[in-house]
Amino acid sequence: MSSWLGWFSGFAVFVLIVQILRFVVPWLYENIIGPNFFGSPIKFGELGEWAIVTGATEGIGKSYAKALAKEGQNLVLISRSKPKLDDVAKEIESKYQIQTKTIAVDFTESTEIYSTIEQQLKDLKVGVLVNNVGMSYSNPEYFLTIPNRDKMLGDIVTCNIVSVTNMCKIVLPAMVERQKGVIINISSMAATIPNPLLTVYSASKAFVDKFSEDLATEYGKKGIIVQSVLPGFVATNMSKIRKPTWMAPSADRYVASALKTIGIARHTTGYYPHAIMQLTINIIHALLPETANRFILSHMEALRAKALRKKET
Repeated sequence: MSSWLGWFSGFAVFVLIVQILRFVVPWLYENIIGPNFFGSPIKFGELGEWAIVTGATEGIGKSYAKALAKEGQNLVLISRSKPKLDDVAKEIESKYQIQTKTIAVDFTESTEIYSTIEQQLKDLKVGVLVNNVGMSYSNPEYFLTIPNRDKMLGDIVTCNIVSVTNMCKIVLPAMVERQKGVIINISSMAATIPNPLLTVYSASKAFVDKFSEDLATEYGKKGIIVQSVLPGFVATNMSKIRKPTWMAPSADRYVASALKTIGIARHTTGYYPHAIMQLTINIIHALLPETANRFILSHMEALRAKALRKKET
């Protein structure tokens, strides 16, 4: 009897170790070893002459545009403001000696804008698509007290979900025909951790993550890489973080890190301090779900109160 129990306990320990290694080894490779010691295996110049970046006039989108231009990619820059697009295009053309094309559309408008985009992309050999455009609340807020709620919620869904779906629909056919291409969909860490007071934003980003995961499975055999990028805090206008830190890097630093993960990780925070934060929150939530939820809610309520005080002054 004792020998049987000894064998069973030994087997149980073995299974536990295997399960831990199944998680730990891929996590280390995708977040630290692969990006920092090997780098992305992707050669952008072999994918196609052009890259598309939505939401390209500032923050992460602009940084992706600059990084891809540095790799020799011509750029299609898509955003709402024509003057800002022209400024970014001139800046990038001057520095990197590449061609640019700008398309000014508002991604909160009806799906008719995608006919305009598709027409202007005609005959361009697009190798890379970065679906970066997105919007969130102006500050954390309860679902029922969001200012101008009907319009705001509709705009978030249209901008964050409909844009990704339609841009992929436009570029994928030619990528599949050529059997190569990269699609980078910018989700958010908010999609994978508790995020009260940003419910619709985080849910919309969860759609982006799930859509990317399954699209990658569908078209991986066609030579297409679809990556979901889930950043944490980055020092941008959208996050309202002005000064970069180790945990909230500048957009340029963040994108330089995220690009190293293409072809290594299908689903990534793009920046290993964010991966550590995500892992920590998820472990705490798994062990103490109610405590974690209350703590995050309290933190979000404090951010909301601070924002409301600032508006009153």
